[in-house]
Amino acid sequence: MILSDTDLREYLSSGRLVVEPLNWEVVRENGLDLRLGSEFCEIVESGEVLAVGEGDVTAYYRCGRGGEYLELKPSTRYLLHTLEVLALPSDLMGFVELRSTFARLGFLMPPTIVDAGFKGQLTIEVLTPPYPTRVRVGTRFLHVVFAKTITPVASTYRGRYQGQTGVTLPRW
Repeated sequence: MILSDTDLREYLSSGRLVVEPLNWEVVRENGLDLRLGSEFCEIVESGEVLAVGEGDVTAYYRCGRGGEYLELKPSTRYLLHTLEVLALPSDLMGFVELRSTFARLGFLMPPTIVDAGFKGQLTIEVLTPPYPTRVRVGTRFLHVVFAKTITPVASTYRGRYQGQTGVTLPRW
């Protein structure tokens, strides 16, 4: 069951779903729009073999912080994050997509799921359009559709990204 704006307002008002900072304007017809945070990590090309699950990954990223804007290179993969911190209860999960405006501009994003019990800012990957772009920090750029599980999950999310803030690189 997908939550409507009425359901979302009830979850938020009761504190079962937490969004901080909460701006009620992000509550949409059937989901929440989340805003762009100020940190970014550009995924850089390398001739070095990455052994997944082993070693340090920082050499594969160029990270920084924007000011009022993020200046993004054309046709480049970035890790970005949400301004908001989310805390999901044991009976909700989320499907994350780009807002349609960003998709229409040529941004691409792989499917992303938020598990029941997750708490933190979201880190997502995007591929930029084939032209330079500048996006104001705080712009609504993601849309999260929440689905209610039939029963609460027995084991909420306790993974390595629990409590993440800013852009979080892969962890093993």
